Amino acid sequence: MVILFQILAVDKEYCLGHFTMEHSKKDYLLLDKKYSWHPLFQHSLLETQELMLITEAHGTTVVDSEGNEYLDAFSGLWNVNIGYSRHEVAQAVYEQMKQLSYYPQTQVTIPPVLLAEQLISLLKSSPSSKSENDLNRVVFVNSGSEANETALKMVRQYGLQKYQGQNRYKVISLYRGYHGFTYGAISASGQTPRRRKFEPLLPGFCHVHPPYCYRCAYSLSYPECDIACANVIERTIQAEGTDTVIAVMVEPIIGGGGVIVPPDEYLPKLRDICDRYEILLILDEVITGFGRTGTLFAHQRCSLRSPTPSAYGSLRSPTPSAYGNVQPDIITLAKGISSGYLPLGACVAKEHIFEAFTGKPEDRLEFAQVSTYGGHPVCCAAGLANLKIMLEEKMCENAEQVGNYLMSQLKELIRLPIVGDIRGKGLIIAIELVEGDKVPLSTAKTKRVQQLMKEHGILVGRVSYAADGDENILYLAPPLILTKAEADKIVAALNDSLDRV
Repeated sequence: MVILFQILAVDKEYCLGHFTMEHSKKDYLLLDKKYSWHPLFQHSLLETQELMLITEAHGTTVVDSEGNEYLDAFSGLWNVNIGYSRHEVAQAVYEQMKQLSYYPQTQVTIPPVLLAEQLISLLKSSPSSKSENDLNRVVFVNSGSEANETALKMVRQYGLQKYQGQNRYKVISLYRGYHGFTYGAISASGQTPRRRKFEPLLPGFCHVHPPYCYRCAYSLSYPECDIACANVIERTIQAEGTDTVIAVMVEPIIGGGGVIVPPDEYLPKLRDICDRYEILLILDEVITGFGRTGTLFAHQRCSLRSPTPSAYGSLRSPTPSAYGNVQPDIITLAKGISSGYLPLGACVAKEHIFEAFTGKPEDRLEFAQVSTYGGHPVCCAAGLANLKIMLEEKMCENAEQVGNYLMSQLKELIRLPIVGDIRGKGLIIAIELVEGDKVPLSTAKTKRVQQLMKEHGILVGRVSYAADGDENILYLAPPLILTKAEADKIVAALNDSLDRV
């Protein structure tokens, strides 16, 4: 048998970049089985089951090689915010490739300059604000993991240069939180099953329990708890030594750890703690950024639990909630910044952090990092086109409105004994499944629900490697263009799937 790769390599259409189905699904799957290594997947399963061969996509829908259509209620990996196959993005990428296919950020190219300006405008605490309290400086990278790795390196170098004579290098983050696959990012992550595979990890990372009200680590109830999950961070700073901690790093809503939505007071408390101890607050908005929660960025509305419609006017100047517009010192972004059309991430810092890296050339204070593909002009062109679509088509508003509708419909499922908790904001939602008295549903049964949803034509996510024990949480994070009719389809499929388990 002639090796399929050789057949494809001489195929004119293949050489031109057109991947067609003129070869059989079986051929492609055989090649995949022989050469590919899939993430978080046990390859021995391929002896008895097949992965789907996805061949095209449009809007909220992906299509496999047999023509089956699925509503992608997980947006790939939380990231296809504007939906699939928008020609405007493809055209922007094509035009940029024709004009300037690549040049590193050792010099200036236009797309990253324009994208940085756009990001800063969207992140401003107010339209006219020009203070050290603003996020003003952008480092472009290729993924959320790299954005978080950059933030961690940035705060350590900042601590060394800003607090000479002290030893500020430790970072406090949360169990169940996830910050990426690189070594610094996985060291900051609090997902024990994922971390232990690569131990020993980097020193200087401390973890505390998350604001997981449904399963409070302190056996307390909100609001009588006085937000103990935030107070423990202050006690940890004191125990570690206030002159050794440089940053607190959290997701505004923990994504992959179970869509854990904190009490409204949580982020403001963290901001206050960090201010009192001169500690930097890093917000990882890789998942929650760019409309996922119903506003452009989750930190722009700290009232994360409120189900009421947005009172905001301009997306560029969100009205703060009753708990304020919590400004991080550093924010990390990816996923929705390009909606998955090309790899792109960003680490954005306040001006006063940037100033700690400026000085005489002989002082060598500049940030000691370079990325070959960070700020790639083509990727940034995709990001600009993506944000243009998102803003012009008011996808943040749609995420809030349809997200509220979807949540209201899902809440009806609480009547089922298998449903323990439903939580989320905008179009990031978790359904936690139980077997009575909060006992987690088995991983096998949860997978069964996920499979039944697929049979209904709905693809949903499932928690994995977040914590020891059964993995009993399903995720919904569809594209921000989801309609109410599609939301109804998701709820109907979930209702039937839960009834059958």
